[in-house]
Amino acid sequence: MLATAEPAKPAADVKATPVAAAIIADKQVNPANVVPSGANGKIYKQDVLAALQNPGRAPQTVAFGRNDRPEKMSNLRKTVSRRLVEAKNTTAMLTTFNEVDMTRIMELRKLYKDGFSKTHGVNLGFMSFFTKACSYALQEWPAVNAYIDGDQIIYHDYCDISIAVSAPKGLVVPVIRNAESLSMADIETKVVELATKARENKLTIEEMTGGTFTITNGGVFGSLMSTPIINIPQSAILGMHKIQERPMAINGKVEIRPMMYLALSYDHRIIDGRESVSFLVRVKELLENPELLLFGKDPVKTLLEL
Repeated sequence: MLATAEPAKPAADVKATPVAAAIIADKQVNPANVVPSGANGKIYKQDVLAALQNPGRAPQTVAFGRNDRPEKMSNLRKTVSRRLVEAKNTTAMLTTFNEVDMTRIMELRKLYKDGFSKTHGVNLGFMSFFTKACSYALQEWPAVNAYIDGDQIIYHDYCDISIAVSAPKGLVVPVIRNAESLSMADIETKVVELATKARENKLTIEEMTGGTFTITNGGVFGSLMSTPIINIPQSAILGMHKIQERPMAINGKVEIRPMMYLALSYDHRIIDGRESVSFLVRVKELLENPELLLFGKDPVKTLLEL
Protein backbone atom coordinates (compact mmCIF):
# COMPACT_ATOMS: atom_id res chain seq x y z
CA MET A 1 0.00 0.00 0.00
CA LEU A 2 1.36 3.33 -1.04
CA ALA A 3 1.91 5.92 1.67
CA THR A 4 -0.34 8.98 1.42
CA ALA A 5 1.53 12.29 1.46
CA GLU A 6 0.40 14.53 4.28
CA PRO A 7 -0.04 18.26 3.60
CA ALA A 8 2.55 20.56 5.10
CA LYS A 9 1.65 21.90 8.50
CA PRO A 10 1.97 25.51 9.65
CA ALA A 11 4.62 26.43 12.19
CA ALA A 12 4.06 24.96 15.63
CA ASP A 13 3.74 28.38 17.24
CA VAL A 14 0.82 29.35 14.98
CA LYS A 15 -2.52 28.93 16.74
CA ALA A 16 -5.14 27.79 14.21
CA THR A 17 -8.15 25.51 13.96
CA PRO A 18 -7.53 22.24 12.04
CA VAL A 19 -9.43 23.51 8.99
CA ALA A 20 -7.57 26.84 9.04
CA ALA A 21 -4.24 25.05 9.43
CA ALA A 22 -5.02 22.79 6.48
CA ILE A 23 -5.86 25.75 4.22
CA ILE A 24 -2.71 27.56 5.32
CA ALA A 25 -0.60 24.55 4.44
CA ASP A 26 -2.40 23.77 1.18
CA LYS A 27 -2.43 27.35 -0.14
CA GLN A 28 0.99 28.17 1.38
CA VAL A 29 -0.34 31.21 3.19
CA ASN A 30 2.04 33.15 5.40
CA PRO A 31 0.38 33.16 8.86
CA ALA A 32 1.84 36.63 9.46
CA ASN A 33 -0.53 37.96 6.78
CA VAL A 34 -3.60 36.52 8.52
CA VAL A 35 -5.51 38.60 11.04
CA PRO A 36 -6.70 36.22 13.80
CA SER A 37 -10.21 36.74 15.09
CA GLY A 38 -10.15 34.14 17.84
CA ALA A 39 -9.22 34.48 21.46
CA ASN A 40 -5.48 34.65 22.21
CA GLY A 41 -4.70 35.16 18.54
CA LYS A 42 -6.30 31.95 17.25
CA ILE A 43 -6.81 31.76 13.48
CA TYR A 44 -10.14 30.55 12.08
CA LYS A 45 -11.11 29.39 8.59
CA GLN A 46 -12.69 32.75 7.68
CA ASP A 47 -9.49 34.56 8.67
CA VAL A 48 -7.45 32.54 6.18
CA LEU A 49 -10.08 32.97 3.43
CA ALA A 50 -10.06 36.75 4.04
CA ALA A 51 -6.29 36.79 3.64
CA LEU A 52 -6.56 34.81 0.38
CA GLN A 53 -9.16 37.25 -0.98
CA ASN A 54 -6.90 40.23 -0.23
CA PRO A 55 -3.36 39.08 -1.10
CA GLY A 56 -0.59 41.54 -0.31
CA ARG A 57 -2.73 43.66 2.00
CA ALA A 58 -1.20 44.30 5.41
CA PRO A 59 -3.14 42.88 8.34
CA GLN A 60 -5.53 45.32 9.93
CA THR A 61 -4.65 46.73 13.29
CA VAL A 62 -6.59 45.24 16.13
CA ALA A 63 -9.31 47.70 17.15
CA PHE A 64 -8.71 49.69 20.33
CA GLY A 65 -11.08 49.46 23.23
CA ARG A 66 -13.68 52.13 24.02
CA ASN A 67 -12.81 52.74 27.63
CA ASP A 68 -12.83 56.28 29.08
CA ARG A 69 -10.18 57.19 31.62
CA PRO A 70 -10.97 60.19 33.83
CA GLU A 71 -7.96 61.97 35.31
CA LYS A 72 -8.08 64.89 37.70
CA MET A 73 -6.43 68.09 36.45
CA SER A 74 -3.29 69.09 38.30
CA ASN A 75 -3.20 72.43 40.09
CA LEU A 76 -0.67 73.67 37.54
CA ARG A 77 -2.91 72.69 34.63
CA LYS A 78 -5.87 74.40 36.32
CA THR A 79 -3.85 77.59 36.72
CA VAL A 80 -2.61 77.51 33.12
CA SER A 81 -6.15 76.88 31.87
CA ARG A 82 -7.58 79.76 33.89
CA ARG A 83 -4.88 82.20 32.81
CA LEU A 84 -5.16 81.30 29.13
CA VAL A 85 -8.92 81.85 29.13
CA GLU A 86 -8.45 85.08 31.07
CA ALA A 87 -5.91 86.29 28.52
CA LYS A 88 -8.29 85.59 25.63
CA ASN A 89 -11.25 87.23 27.39
CA THR A 90 -9.61 90.31 28.90
CA THR A 91 -7.13 91.47 26.23
CA ALA A 92 -7.55 92.80 22.70
CA MET A 93 -5.04 90.31 21.36
CA LEU A 94 -3.63 90.51 17.84
CA THR A 95 -0.65 88.78 16.22
CA THR A 96 1.82 90.17 13.71
CA PHE A 97 4.31 88.02 11.80
CA ASN A 98 7.73 88.38 10.24
CA GLU A 99 10.60 86.10 9.29
CA VAL A 100 14.28 86.18 10.11
CA ASP A 101 17.25 84.87 8.14
CA MET A 102 19.25 82.82 10.66
CA THR A 103 22.35 82.52 8.45
CA ARG A 104 24.60 84.87 10.44
CA ILE A 105 23.64 83.46 13.84
CA MET A 106 24.16 79.89 12.67
CA GLU A 107 27.56 80.82 11.23
CA LEU A 108 28.58 82.49 14.50
CA ARG A 109 27.46 79.50 16.55
CA LYS A 110 29.39 77.12 14.32
CA LEU A 111 32.51 79.29 14.47
CA TYR A 112 32.54 80.07 18.20
CA LYS A 113 30.54 77.33 19.92
CA ASP A 114 33.59 75.33 21.06
CA GLY A 115 35.43 78.34 22.41
CA PHE A 116 32.28 79.70 24.05
CA SER A 117 31.58 76.39 25.78
CA LYS A 118 35.19 76.03 26.92
CA THR A 119 35.33 79.58 28.29
CA HIS A 120 31.92 79.85 29.92
CA GLY A 121 30.93 76.25 30.63
CA VAL A 122 27.63 76.50 28.73
CA ASN A 123 26.61 76.03 25.12
CA LEU A 124 25.92 78.96 22.82
CA GLY A 125 22.24 78.56 22.00
CA PHE A 126 19.65 80.61 20.13
CA MET A 127 17.91 81.87 23.26
CA SER A 128 20.70 84.28 24.23
CA PHE A 129 20.53 85.96 20.81
CA PHE A 130 16.74 86.32 20.99
CA THR A 131 16.77 87.51 24.60
CA LYS A 132 19.43 90.09 23.85
CA ALA A 133 17.63 91.30 20.73
CA CYS A 134 14.31 91.58 22.56
CA SER A 135 15.94 93.49 25.42
CA TYR A 136 17.18 96.18 23.03
CA ALA A 137 13.88 96.33 21.15
CA LEU A 138 11.87 96.55 24.39
CA GLN A 139 13.88 99.58 25.50
CA GLU A 140 13.20 101.25 22.16
CA TRP A 141 9.48 100.41 22.22
CA PRO A 142 8.56 100.62 25.94
CA ALA A 143 4.83 99.98 25.40
CA VAL A 144 5.67 96.38 24.45
CA ASN A 145 7.35 96.05 27.87
CA ALA A 146 4.44 97.60 29.80
CA TYR A 147 1.07 96.47 31.14
CA ILE A 148 -2.31 97.95 32.04
CA ASP A 149 -3.26 98.30 35.71
CA GLY A 150 -6.76 99.69 36.03
CA ASP A 151 -6.69 103.09 34.29
CA GLN A 152 -2.88 103.28 34.37
CA ILE A 153 -0.12 101.99 32.11
CA ILE A 154 2.86 100.66 34.05
CA TYR A 155 6.13 101.04 32.16
CA HIS A 156 9.32 99.17 33.10
CA ASP A 157 12.86 100.49 32.83
CA TYR A 158 14.15 96.92 32.99
CA CYS A 159 13.54 93.73 30.99
CA ASP A 160 12.52 90.67 32.98
CA ILE A 161 12.16 88.09 30.23
CA SER A 162 9.94 85.08 30.87
CA ILE A 163 11.06 81.92 29.06
CA ALA A 164 8.37 79.33 28.31
CA VAL A 165 9.66 75.89 29.33
CA SER A 166 7.93 72.51 28.99
CA ALA A 167 8.08 70.75 32.38
CA PRO A 168 6.85 67.27 33.34
CA LYS A 169 3.71 68.75 34.91
CA GLY A 170 3.03 71.30 32.18
CA LEU A 171 4.15 74.62 30.76
CA VAL A 172 5.99 76.99 33.10
CA VAL A 173 7.50 80.43 32.47
CA PRO A 174 10.52 81.14 34.70
CA VAL A 175 11.93 84.66 34.53
CA ILE A 176 15.40 85.95 33.58
CA ARG A 177 15.74 89.13 35.67
CA ASN A 178 17.35 92.25 34.20
CA ALA A 179 18.12 90.50 30.91
CA GLU A 180 19.16 93.85 29.43
CA SER A 181 22.16 93.90 31.79
CA LEU A 182 23.31 90.32 31.24
CA SER A 183 25.99 89.05 28.87
CA MET A 184 25.34 86.26 26.37
CA ALA A 185 27.05 83.79 28.70
CA ASP A 186 25.00 85.03 31.68
CA ILE A 187 21.78 84.52 29.73
CA GLU A 188 22.72 81.01 28.58
CA THR A 189 23.73 80.08 32.12
CA LYS A 190 20.41 81.34 33.47
CA VAL A 191 18.44 79.51 30.78
CA VAL A 192 20.15 76.21 31.66
CA GLU A 193 19.59 76.80 35.38
CA LEU A 194 15.88 77.60 35.00
CA ALA A 195 15.23 74.80 32.48
CA THR A 196 16.92 72.28 34.79
CA LYS A 197 14.84 73.43 37.74
CA ALA A 198 11.70 73.21 35.59
CA ARG A 199 12.42 69.60 34.59
CA GLU A 200 13.08 68.71 38.24
CA ASN A 201 9.99 70.61 39.46
CA LYS A 202 12.17 72.80 41.68
CA LEU A 203 11.13 76.25 40.45
CA THR A 204 9.94 78.65 43.15
CA ILE A 205 6.96 80.98 42.82
CA GLU A 206 9.35 83.95 42.80
CA GLU A 207 11.19 82.47 39.82
CA MET A 208 7.96 82.22 37.82
CA THR A 209 6.37 85.59 38.55
CA GLY A 210 7.05 89.20 37.68
CA GLY A 211 8.14 88.93 34.04
CA THR A 212 7.59 91.89 31.71
CA PHE A 213 7.76 90.06 28.35
CA THR A 214 7.73 86.40 27.27
CA ILE A 215 9.62 84.38 24.66
CA THR A 216 8.31 80.94 23.68
CA ASN A 217 9.98 78.50 21.29
CA GLY A 218 7.53 76.16 19.59
CA GLY A 219 10.22 75.36 17.05
CA VAL A 220 11.81 72.79 19.35
CA PHE A 221 8.67 70.69 18.82
CA GLY A 222 8.60 71.29 15.06
CA SER A 223 6.09 74.16 14.93
CA LEU A 224 6.45 76.19 11.73
CA MET A 225 3.88 78.87 12.57
CA SER A 226 1.64 79.66 15.54
CA THR A 227 -0.06 82.52 17.39
CA PRO A 228 1.15 82.46 21.02
CA ILE A 229 -1.19 83.64 23.79
CA ILE A 230 -0.16 86.58 25.96
CA ASN A 231 1.16 85.72 29.42
CA ILE A 232 -0.96 88.15 31.46
CA PRO A 233 -0.56 90.72 32.92
CA GLN A 234 2.15 91.20 30.28
CA SER A 235 1.18 92.85 27.01
CA ALA A 236 3.20 90.87 24.46
CA ILE A 237 4.83 87.53 23.72
CA LEU A 238 7.30 86.53 21.01
CA GLY A 239 6.96 83.12 19.37
CA MET A 240 10.02 81.46 17.84
CA HIS A 241 9.53 78.64 15.35
CA LYS A 242 11.30 75.90 13.45
CA ILE A 243 14.29 76.87 11.31
CA GLN A 244 13.60 75.66 7.80
CA GLU A 245 15.63 76.09 4.63
CA ARG A 246 13.69 78.01 1.97
CA PRO A 247 14.54 79.64 -1.36
CA MET A 248 14.89 83.40 -0.87
CA ALA A 249 15.49 86.24 -3.33
CA ILE A 250 18.86 87.77 -2.32
CA ASN A 251 20.14 90.66 -4.47
CA GLY A 252 18.19 89.41 -7.46
CA LYS A 253 19.31 85.80 -7.07
CA VAL A 254 17.62 82.80 -5.50
CA GLU A 255 19.52 81.41 -2.52
CA ILE A 256 18.66 78.73 0.02
CA ARG A 257 18.58 80.30 3.49
CA PRO A 258 17.71 78.97 6.97
CA MET A 259 14.55 80.94 7.77
CA MET A 260 12.46 81.21 10.92
CA TYR A 261 8.99 82.70 11.25
CA LEU A 262 8.49 85.04 14.20
CA ALA A 263 5.12 85.84 15.73
CA LEU A 264 4.39 88.69 18.13
CA SER A 265 1.04 88.49 19.93
CA TYR A 266 0.21 91.75 21.67
CA ASP A 267 -2.54 93.58 23.56
CA HIS A 268 -3.90 96.19 21.14
CA ARG A 269 -5.28 98.22 24.06
CA ILE A 270 -1.77 99.39 24.88
CA ILE A 271 0.34 98.53 21.82
CA ASP A 272 -0.55 100.03 18.45
CA GLY A 273 0.16 98.41 15.11
CA ARG A 274 3.07 100.73 14.42
CA GLU A 275 4.74 99.79 17.68
CA SER A 276 4.20 96.05 17.32
CA VAL A 277 5.43 95.90 13.74
CA SER A 278 8.39 98.20 14.45
CA PHE A 279 9.36 96.10 17.48
CA LEU A 280 9.35 92.90 15.43
CA VAL A 281 11.27 94.51 12.56
CA ARG A 282 13.88 95.71 15.07
CA VAL A 283 14.25 92.19 16.51
CA LYS A 284 14.65 90.87 12.96
CA GLU A 285 17.33 93.48 12.20
CA LEU A 286 19.30 92.65 15.35
CA LEU A 287 19.17 88.90 14.71
CA GLU A 288 20.20 89.17 11.06
CA ASN A 289 23.09 91.47 12.06
CA PRO A 290 24.36 90.00 15.37
CA GLU A 291 27.18 92.54 15.64
CA LEU A 292 24.48 95.10 16.48
CA LEU A 293 23.80 93.22 19.71
CA LEU A 294 27.03 94.61 21.16
CA PHE A 295 25.75 98.19 21.39
CA GLY A 296 22.24 97.89 20.05
CA LYS A 297 23.29 99.84 16.96
CA ASP A 298 25.92 99.88 14.21
CA PRO A 299 29.44 99.76 15.74
CA VAL A 300 30.81 102.16 13.11
CA LYS A 301 28.03 104.67 13.76
CA THR A 302 28.72 104.29 17.47
CA LEU A 303 32.40 105.00 16.87
CA LEU A 304 31.58 108.07 14.81
CA GLU A 305 28.85 109.13 17.27
CA LEU A 306 26.29 109.28 14.48
